[in-house]
Amino acid sequence: MSAITAPHESARVTRPGLALVTIALAQLMVMLDITIVNIALPTLQRSLGFSTSGLAWVIDAYVLTFGGFLLLGGRLGDLLRRRRMLMIGVGLFAVSSLAGGLASTPALLIAARVVQGLGAAIASPTALSLVVTTFPEGHARHRAMAVFAAMTAAGGATGLVLGGVLTDYASWRWVFFVNVPIGALLLALAPLSLPRGTAGRGRLDVPGALLITTAVSALVYGLVRGPEAGWGHPSTVAAFAVALVLLTAFVVVERRSAAPLVPLDFLAHHGRAVGYVVMVLIGGVMLAMIYFLTQFFQNVLHYSPVLAGVAYLPVPILVASTSQLVSRLVGRVGVKPFLVVGPLLVAGAQFTAGALHEGSSYLVAFAALCLMGAGMGLLFVPLMLNAVASVGHDRAGLAAGLLNTSQQIGGSLGLAVLVSVATTTLHHQVAHPVAGVAPYVNPVPAFQAAMHTSGAIALVAFVAALTLPRLRPADASAIEGLAPPE
Repeated sequence: MSAITAPHESARVTRPGLALVTIALAQLMVMLDITIVNIALPTLQRSLGFSTSGLAWVIDAYVLTFGGFLLLGGRLGDLLRRRRMLMIGVGLFAVSSLAGGLASTPALLIAARVVQGLGAAIASPTALSLVVTTFPEGHARHRAMAVFAAMTAAGGATGLVLGGVLTDYASWRWVFFVNVPIGALLLALAPLSLPRGTAGRGRLDVPGALLITTAVSALVYGLVRGPEAGWGHPSTVAAFAVALVLLTAFVVVERRSAAPLVPLDFLAHHGRAVGYVVMVLIGGVMLAMIYFLTQFFQNVLHYSPVLAGVAYLPVPILVASTSQLVSRLVGRVGVKPFLVVGPLLVAGAQFTAGALHEGSSYLVAFAALCLMGAGMGLLFVPLMLNAVASVGHDRAGLAAGLLNTSQQIGGSLGLAVLVSVATTTLHHQVAHPVAGVAPYVNPVPAFQAAMHTSGAIALVAFVAALTLPRLRPADASAIEGLAPPE
């Protein structure tokens, strides 16, 4: 995505304010959908008859296609005009949201989520590149980037609260229907506010995108299938074998491609590679906590969907406030201290949540959510700066795109692993009932097992961050220049 610096495009903008509204609204819509569905999961499961492990695919289907096609989506914008591709991505997203709201079976809903993820993978990176190409360097671009970042954070928080309100007072179907009018508004605004742009040169690495997406899909399928069918079942073994073969083929294709989706030498930089590893691990932990804690709030503590959404408010508040503090300090101390401490706080959040049980008060969950928000706030800005500070401007888009992809793929794989842990725990209860006690499957041990495992994963991210080199003063100065404006 190196073609995102096209100054001639910004000159054609006649309504910069409206252009910023359009770009920000597109990002808000995409980010909203990552969390809005989580609140509706318990209600949705009862309505459509999802199994415990199958329910994870409502999230995985979206996150997996979103992450798998993210780099390809950004490259399509570079080659085929960004405004056009933004409208195609938004259109796919809106139509598939309508289909998801109308779904009558689990299979139809998951299919709609796959197309939603594809639309998001086109719209989100294109929206980010439009910030760079639409607004000139300096204050205008800084302001636009700040608004874009705010929409990224606000989308997740808004989704949790709005999802609760819609599920409680309307129907779970409205967590999908709400995207339709937003998409229609965006399709009307885009031609009026955004530059038409020019087509770029080059070609698409379609084989690479298909190979990596299919490989990760097979891996996630194996992780989800394992607890139900058995880890030695032919379908489980076949899924892992397919994943290994396709990942190997992906490496071969990328080595031979003249225009690879992911240049393998790009990952050889130690500091950047560690940042991606941390994002993969933390991405899985963050998504899993929302997934499991939402169900714990509603199924164990019997919160309404609205109350469950409001319960998450400490996270966005602390993410926003901590990120502002970090942006002021990172130029002086570098990224390593934050990337080391952040995973420790996230791990503390998981282990604290793992102490929850049927009689727990919200204060325990509140403490866990505060730790999670502070930890995420410490990580958000440094991970982005760590990704882009060590590359030239012509590769900054690729660096940022890989970081976003790491988060989405990590979220999907992490959720699959932790759902497997929870499902295995539930099956163990069924297979080993307590003598003299009526059959009852208690969801709390499964929740606690998932939280303890996710805490261990966050500690692995902490160990990885310890291997980061300390920045030289020159590197710290570069980062200070990249820090978000106050």
